[in-house]
Parts: sequence; C-alpha cells; structure tokens
Amino acid sequence: MTALSMSDARQNPDEIMASGEYPLTRRELSQIAAMIYADAGIYLNDTKASLVYSRLSKHIRQLGISGFREYCELVSSPHGAAERKEMLSFLTTNFTRFFRENHHFDHLRNEVLPDLINRAKNGGRVRIWSAACSDGQEPYSIALTVLSMLPNAADYDFKILATDIDPKILALARAGAYDEAALETVSQPMRKQWFSEVSIQGRRKWQVDDRLKRLITFNELNLLGNWPFKGPFDVIFCRNVVIYFDEPTQVKIWTRFAEHLPVGGHLYIGHSERVAGDVKDSFDNIGITTYRYLGRGGKR
Repeated sequence: MTALSMSDARQNPDEIMASGEYPLTRRELSQIAAMIYADAGIYLNDTKASLVYSRLSKHIRQLGISGFREYCELVSSPHGAAERKEMLSFLTTNFTRFFRENHHFDHLRNEVLPDLINRAKNGGRVRIWSAACSDGQEPYSIALTVLSMLPNAADYDFKILATDIDPKILALARAGAYDEAALETVSQPMRKQWFSEVSIQGRRKWQVDDRLKRLITFNELNLLGNWPFKGPFDVIFCRNVVIYFDEPTQVKIWTRFAEHLPVGGHLYIGHSERVAGDVKDSFDNIGITTYRYLGRGGKR
C-alpha cells in the first residue's frame, strides 16, 4: 500500500475534501499525502482531510498564495524544499508529557536500570535512545529516572540520545523550558531538585537543570532515513510514532530497531502499537507495550 492508494483512481480528483477559505480537493490531499509518506513514512488517508486543512490553511494565508493548488506546486518544486520541511513540521503530531505511560518508567527504574547502573559504575558503556523525542519531555523523564538512582550519572559513560524529525520541536527540547501545566506529572520534590522557575519573555516557565541536559544529546533524525550511528542501545523508547505509518513501514522500523539492540535490550512502544512482521519472534513481550530483544533466534 502507498499513500496514493488512499484515493481510488475512479473517484473525482476535484472532489472537495475540506472546505473553507481555501478548498482542499482530493487531488491536493493525495499530493500532500504522497509527499509526507515519501519524506517521513506518515500515512494520511481521507479521514485526515480536516487535519491537513486546519494545520496548513493559516500558513497558506501567511505565504500570500492562492490556495492548496499553488501550495502543492510550491512544496513539490526544487525551490520549495524549505517549505516542504515546514509542511512536515505542521503535519507532525507532537503530543507528549512528562512520564507519559508511567509504567514504562517504573519498569525502567525497577527492572532495567539496576544492571545498567552497575555496568556504568564498573566502567561500562550505557546508551538509551528516545527515538521520537518531541519537545523533550520523554528524554528528560528518562534522565530524571536515571538521576533518581544515580545522581552523578554524567560522570560515567552513560548517555541518552534524543532524536526527532522536526527541527523546530528539537529547538524547544534543547531549551528545556516548560509551562506549569507541562509539569503536572512531575512530583514536587523532583521539580524542586531538577527545575528552576524562570521568566521568559514575561512568561513563567520551569527550566530543566543543566545536570539533566548533560546526559542528553539532541539530534535531528528521520526514522526512514540514514541512522548515523551503529549502536547498540540498551534501551529504545519509540512510543506513539509507528501508528502513523502503514504496516510495511512499521515492520521496517521494528527490524531496524532489532539491529540496534543487544540481546537482552529493551524496547518501549506506544499503547496502541505492537511489534509485528518477521522480527516479531525476536522480541519477548514482557509487559504492557514492553519488549525484551531475544536475538534473531528468538529463544526465551
């Protein structure tokens, strides 16, 4: 299946899929879907027409162009490469929160980190990857969990890699400054120890302590593109991401993760996701959306 198959060729390409200031036709929705699929593996079907319209129409107005037809011509042209990246930013969903799906962090703290911390203390290497980090709340939650057990983790070879496809959201992650509402799931003692209250452009924010930032490297990365690292990663978080991919793309991602995990490594995924494909038997489902990598033999 490809993104273009979302629209049957026999259907009217000029059918209005979302109306308003700039009507969005089936043809234009298909063009946008094909570009997003090619660039990021995100699968948009007809039910996403309203979402596409709501996220792009204001930007089209700001660009001063006539509508979605001219917009599609722009983002598909060589001189529209920057706008095409902008389109990806607009259409990427970045909902996140600190300690989202908290059972993963409980498992990390209780079942995984004791061995990893012992390895680090004995001079070993530890790597954790937040593979779709959004504005940073997931990797900072990982770092908070690590530091609750090993406050001087930055003194060891203990690193967290945080990546995302969207450079704008990565800038927010690197800044590490959050509204009060974002910290609702952070305990008061943890907030007091690892955040400081600041004013940014007249707005009250909570700033992540530099001791957390020292554990994390933020990099732009397309999960469908080249991964400029070899791994392995002891733990990979990739949650609520592959639900936006079609099945062949999902299987490709699971397979690539398997190639970057050691036997016994852990993978945490989203509540609506399941490891599938040929690599499925290489993972042992040991908890709610929690997997241990068994190796290619798949022996428990």
